[in-house]
Amino acid sequence: MMEVRVLRYFLTVVREESITKAAEVLHITQPTLSRQLAQFEEEVGVRLFNRGTRKIVLTNEGLLLRRRAEEIVDLIDKTERELLEQDELVDGTVTIGAGELASAQILAELIKSTGDRFPLMRYEILTASADLTKERMDKGLTDIGLLLEPIDIEKYEFVRLKVKERWAVLLQADDPLAPQEYVRREELMDAPLIIPMRGNVQNELLNWFGPSLDRRNIVMTSSMSTNASVMVENGIGRAVIIEGGRPYPDRERLVCRPLFPELSATSVLAWKRGQPFCPAADKFIEHIKKTLV
Repeated sequence: MMEVRVLRYFLTVVREESITKAAEVLHITQPTLSRQLAQFEEEVGVRLFNRGTRKIVLTNEGLLLRRRAEEIVDLIDKTERELLEQDELVDGTVTIGAGELASAQILAELIKSTGDRFPLMRYEILTASADLTKERMDKGLTDIGLLLEPIDIEKYEFVRLKVKERWAVLLQADDPLAPQEYVRREELMDAPLIIPMRGNVQNELLNWFGPSLDRRNIVMTSSMSTNASVMVENGIGRAVIIEGGRPYPDRERLVCRPLFPELSATSVLAWKRGQPFCPAADKFIEHIKKTLV
């Protein structure tokens, strides 16, 4: 049986890339830590480290364990916080996953408006795609998700937001299309394109472009518009993004122009149905319902 203590040892070694340094951080001796890790490898029946190099290198099995161990430890830490937060004075932490969307403004307003009633509440916001946020919600690592549709939300309670998420193209400031008020689909057919990574979203965009689009022109996919904008700035291609995902571009280097015909989407604030939440998350969900429903 895996012990959480040993998983924490393992993650510390991975982070420090050295058993000696990890032992110093953990305030135990190097032989003790080495023995614990050797026993752990024997228990799980696989080799986790490639030894003989100057720094720790994980095997494929070690890489898999690292991912799972991080999830397990995160969940345990979150659960311990929630147990400590069972108090009349709500001072817990609400964990939120959010895409780079215009509707993040509504999320900010909700957080701000809870401040007077619950001044001790804190928030953790992970900027991530809807798919990753849903995965974390299913594992109990994230309480609430701000998700761009289309997405399967059958297992969730949700509030659909009224903000229109408009698709646009991010261009270099000296791009021939930059002076235009909007960009037509035919004007994007013959140049390198960067599009979102999510499958459902790609389908929406490809339907908008139609069969004339040569998919070989799609040179990159990106999960976040922030990284896509860096690629645009460096001349990799033009990026199709949600307009609100890049609200403050440096207009001397980048401009954002809506697509024409217009293509838009909606977003939802969602949480898993039947999920037990800490008091802080319960209060925030209650606030969402009262404010938006």
